[in-house]
Amino acid sequence: MLQAPRPAPEWQTTRWFNTDEPLSLAHLRGRVVVLHTFQMLCPGCVARGIPQAQRIAEIFADAPVQVVGLHTVFEHHDVMGPDALAAFLSEYRVQFPVGVDAPADAGDPIPRTMRAYGLRGTPSVVLIDADGRIRAQHFGTPDDLALGAAIGTLVAELGTSLPPTAPHPDRETGRCEERCDIA
Repeated sequence: MLQAPRPAPEWQTTRWFNTDEPLSLAHLRGRVVVLHTFQMLCPGCVARGIPQAQRIAEIFADAPVQVVGLHTVFEHHDVMGPDALAAFLSEYRVQFPVGVDAPADAGDPIPRTMRAYGLRGTPSVVLIDADGRIRAQHFGTPDDLALGAAIGTLVAELGTSLPPTAPHPDRETGRCEERCDIA
């Protein structure tokens, strides 16, 4: 899954959710970044991409890994604004930081960061190493094991070992697997 490194363009965003300050690649230098790009009306994003990003955030919570969401809207612009995104993130319990990709110039439907990264659509996953270089870029939802191995490899390049993980408490009780219980 890993590829030859190339510089990662800085993100061009208009707003951030789930963080006190805007994030940048410079701010995250020294950490492995898992950039998950999505649209809230994309069925593959909702069914597979966002759950995968949430699992990564949980599993690698104690490692030098940062999951970052990028809401990159290239269709249905009128119904996927910041207020709708805030409700979506709350409803789906997304807790990792999410930036809103800056719109392109007039007449271009492709947002700025999406274009800078050459993304083909959503969901997409981009792995950025601790030096700010793109090491993997995948359109769709990659296999969990392959993605986890690639993240582990990038963490190992830092000379850091991954801490042992325990099952998430909700997984032990069965909550949120097939339904959303109020707890």
